[in-house]
Amino acid sequence: MSAPTATSPPPTRTKKRRGDLVFAGATRASAGVILVALAAVAIFLTTQGLPGLTAPESRLGGESTFIAYVWPLLYGTLLAAAIAIIVATPLAIGVALVISHYAPRRLAQPIGYVIDLLAAVPSVVYGLWGVAFLGPQLVPVYRWLEDNLGFLPFFAGPSSGTGRTILTAGIVLAIMALPIITAICREIFAQTPRLHEEAALALGATRFEMIRMAVLPYARSGIISAVMLGLGRALGETMAVALVLSGARIITVDVITSPSPSTIAANIVNGFPEATGVGVNVLIATGLVLFVVTFAVNFTARLIVARSERNTVR
Repeated sequence: MSAPTATSPPPTRTKKRRGDLVFAGATRASAGVILVALAAVAIFLTTQGLPGLTAPESRLGGESTFIAYVWPLLYGTLLAAAIAIIVATPLAIGVALVISHYAPRRLAQPIGYVIDLLAAVPSVVYGLWGVAFLGPQLVPVYRWLEDNLGFLPFFAGPSSGTGRTILTAGIVLAIMALPIITAICREIFAQTPRLHEEAALALGATRFEMIRMAVLPYARSGIISAVMLGLGRALGETMAVALVLSGARIITVDVITSPSPSTIAANIVNGFPEATGVGVNVLIATGLVLFVVTFAVNFTARLIVARSERNTVR
C-alpha cells in the first residue's frame, strides 16, 4: 500500500477591511480627478490658444510670427528660473543638513518651522518686499559688479538704478522655492539608514565625510525631485515677478540692467487686463507654451529620478 499523501489546505483569502477599501477608492478617485483636471487645462489652453498662433502683427507686438513673439518671453522665464535654482539649491541643501545633522534638536525645530512658514507667505508679499526693499538694497551691489566684473557679459551694465532686474527677480524666486526644496531634502536626509552613518563614522570619517559618502548618495533622487519641484514653482510664478521685474520682450544675458527680459507669467498678468479679442488668445497661447515647458521639465525630472533609483537598487 502506498502511504497517503498530505494535501495542502486551500489558500484562504484575506478579507480586506472596510477602511482599506475606502482609502484605496479615495486614492484612485483623487488620481482620476488630477488627471481630469490636467486634461481639462490642456484642452482649454489648446482650443483657446490656437487662434493666437496665427494672430496678425498688430496683436503680436509688431512681430511677424508667434514664435518671434513668445521666444523672448520663454528666454526670460528660463533665465529667471535658472537663477532661482542656482541660488536656492545649495542654500536649501545646506539648511536641510544643518537641521537634520548639525544643529541640536532644540534649535533645529525652530529653524525648520521658520523655513516651513516661508511657504505660507503670499507671492504678492514677496513681490512687494522685492521691489520696495531688496531691489534698492542691491543697487550698490550691481554698481560694484559693473565696475569690477563688467568684462563679463552678465555684468556688462549699465547697472539698474532701481534694482528691478532679472537678477532681483531670480533671488526673490529663490527665496520662494527655498522652503519647498529644504523641506523635502530635510525629510530625505533624516531617512538615511542610521547604520550607514555609524559605519562611516566608525571607519574614521568626519561628519562632513560621512554626509558626503553616506547621506548625499542615498538622497540623490530625493534632491533631484526637490529641485524640480522648486523649479516648477519658479517657472510658474506670476505676481512676485510682475511686481519686481521691469521687463520687456528682449533677449540679453546682462542680469543687472533695466529693462530686463520679461517672463511668460509676468507678461500674461500685465497684458491680460487690456487684452481683447485675439489678444486674449495670444496670451493663452503663451500660457500653453509655459504649460508644455513645465510638463517637459517635470517629465524629464521623473525620468532622472527613476534612473537614479534603478542605479541605487543595483
